[in-house]
Amino acid sequence: MSKATKRNPYLGSSVDAYFAEDGLLEEIEAAAIKRVIAMELLSELERKQMTKAELARRLDTSRSQVDRILDPDNESITLNTLVKAAALLGRRLHVSLEPAAA
Repeated sequence: MSKATKRNPYLGSSVDAYFAEDGLLEEIEAAAIKRVIAMELLSELERKQMTKAELARRLDTSRSQVDRILDPDNESITLNTLVKAAALLGRRLHVSLEPAAA
């Protein structure tokens, strides 16, 4: 076997494959998506120079609920709440289903 075709014995499977084997991949992906959405909403809030209290008033909710929406670790926020928050910040939340990687 030539050096170019020799398999590296120290090369393992991908990180995705590791988490998929443990049944954690979907949880990790969901947490990552929520983190990105929370960071983008917070960025838009700052860009528009809107306070959390103002967003809470417009959402007809409490400031603590807005903190939960913007908390990247809080995964229990409903899609409806995220859609409303995005709309009030002049944004649109887009969710799609894509084929799973083989």
